[in-house]
Amino acid sequence: MPIRPATPTDAPAIAAIILPVIQAGETYALDPAMTEAAALAYWLGEDKRTFVFEEEGEILGTYYLRANQAGGGDHVANAGYMTGAAARGRGLARAMALHSFDEARARGFVAMQFNFVVGANVAAVHLWTALGFATVGRVPGAFRHPRLGAVDALVMHRPL
Repeated sequence: MPIRPATPTDAPAIAAIILPVIQAGETYALDPAMTEAAALAYWLGEDKRTFVFEEEGEILGTYYLRANQAGGGDHVANAGYMTGAAARGRGLARAMALHSFDEARARGFVAMQFNFVVGANVAAVHLWTALGFATVGRVPGAFRHPRLGAVDALVMHRPL
């Protein structure tokens, strides 16, 4: 499988994927003005295990895996996924999700929870639903979408 743990030398390729997504401000509750250094510090943080999807020497996508909460909530995983614009629609997000489920189980997690899925991110909601996630909560108008205005944020969960 072309998914492997990220290394420090992957940082420029990861930045090239995550910065445009963050700057677009449509799918992640991150500051669109975030610097490259801050974005990489977030994505590669010590609380996360970060992976890349590499094909023929090119990094096309990335995801991180972490505990959703500390202490009594550390048995539930959380993850974030981004695919480079040129590689979208090729099944990379699905492949990374399935890989993350295996990684999470191997690390002792029993479930995965996404705390803030932008409801207007139709592709993500469709994928997570197809992969067995249930919407267990909806926060009305919680996300300021740059084109659509206030949209709902979903809390999604699935057992591993």
